[in-house]
Amino acid sequence: MAVYTQLSQQDFTQLLGQFPLGTLVRFKGIDGGIENTNYFVTLSKDGNEAEYVLTLFEEFTMEDMPFFVELTTWLAERGIALPSPFKDKHGIALKKIHNRPALLQPKFEGSHVAKADLTPAHCASIGAHLARFHVAGENFYLRRQAHRGVFWWRRESQNIARFLTEEDNALLKSEVALFDELREQPWGLPMGVVHGDLFHDNALFIGDEVSAILDVYNAATAFLLFDLAIVANDWCTRTDGSVDPERESALLAAYNRERPFTDNEHKAWPQLTRTAAMRFWLSRLIPACGIEQANRQGGSDMVLKDPDELKRILLYRIANPSQLPG
Repeated sequence: MAVYTQLSQQDFTQLLGQFPLGTLVRFKGIDGGIENTNYFVTLSKDGNEAEYVLTLFEEFTMEDMPFFVELTTWLAERGIALPSPFKDKHGIALKKIHNRPALLQPKFEGSHVAKADLTPAHCASIGAHLARFHVAGENFYLRRQAHRGVFWWRRESQNIARFLTEEDNALLKSEVALFDELREQPWGLPMGVVHGDLFHDNALFIGDEVSAILDVYNAATAFLLFDLAIVANDWCTRTDGSVDPERESALLAAYNRERPFTDNEHKAWPQLTRTAAMRFWLSRLIPACGIEQANRQGGSDMVLKDPDELKRILLYRIANPSQLPG
């Protein structure tokens, strides 16, 4: 289950009454989320029904949220298909319910594509959309350090050491150190707003084309190429951790057409694919080992994902370095 915070009819009525969008018809919790609670909400206005999504943030405080409100509004205004929050009758988007920050957002058309069904066409579409996302965010005026970025994985790789085998500890510490070495290189890798969590279940499709990018709440200021590496590791890999070259080629070529790679990004790419795998391996290891996460409010209902999936990808990336096109 992924509805960590249960809301009542009264909760919805009170909250939605603040928006000029209509009256409540029904609501339903959305399964499958990892970090937040989401509900589908149907409202009626002037005899017409429309669907929305209400998101409650389980790990963020109210002080964390203005970055995301401003970012999603900025990107939506520049043509990026992603949920941006509605404002209430007084022009306020950010709400609080059950002591959680909350946003009411549009529901997009389209459906998720299972990982086993992803094709080069799907990967080309997300590659182009991610590049446009990065370009649209170039002049965004706020910055944010990733809450699970370099400082987090330095700390957590030490905290988790006593739960891991000697082999896994050595692998984890080596990858953390290698990224530190990469950051010290005078390469000037392009930085900007990254999605930070663009797994295949955070996009909707109509046919082979992306209709929306979802769940932008890991967004931060980071290497743009790191964002692409996260996508490649999820969208272009098989169950054994190996990379499907056709899907990865389609992803990278489509991205490159929208935002051409720099010479130094070519140098950094093999390591960033490894770092991206390490980061999500670590984030899955923590709950799998039963370690409490500092800001987690969801408790025992937390959805667990297999950390070995990312370990297999990491080991494949080490043994088979990838190259960017061009």
